[in-house]
Amino acid sequence: MSKKEKTNDIENDQIDGVENETVEVEEQVIEEQTVEEKLETELKQEKDKFLRLFAEFENYKRRTSKERIELFSTASEDVMKTLLPVLDDFERALAHIEEDKEAEELRKGVLLIYQKLIKTLEQKGLEVAKVEKGDVFNADDHEAITQIPAPSDDLKGKVIDVIEKGYKLGEKVIRFPKVVIGQ
Repeated sequence: MSKKEKTNDIENDQIDGVENETVEVEEQVIEEQTVEEKLETELKQEKDKFLRLFAEFENYKRRTSKERIELFSTASEDVMKTLLPVLDDFERALAHIEEDKEAEELRKGVLLIYQKLIKTLEQKGLEVAKVEKGDVFNADDHEAITQIPAPSDDLKGKVIDVIEKGYKLGEKVIRFPKVVIGQ
């Protein structure tokens, strides 16, 4: 083998080595790009998961705070419901005492206690549901006890008598007014 052939072989080997290195570098660059793409995809997925979890937590905080506010506003609902019959008894007693002229001092005492009880309950959020005779009957706002023939045509479908007052605690109705309606 001559020197020229040896030089050509060496050059060919060097060229083959450079080409091999170039191919290896290109493959490595492609691998790095795919790894980067995978990492970017994973990063996007993790960011999406994080944002969803964060939004879910914020919704949870809002929901629990809303439930807590509702709980505080209606925490006394059971106590109020048990006191409503006492209010009814006071009103009946006052109506009965009105008829007895000899019990004027008793009537004043009972009236003072009744007014104090009403004022205290109003401070805690209790309101009387306003219903007047002649109001149009609404099943969402009233509880019909019975229907009677209307005394006049203009009272058909309207409240003729209020049997029992209705009460609200804040915006929530805790007892619907019981009424008699005209037919």
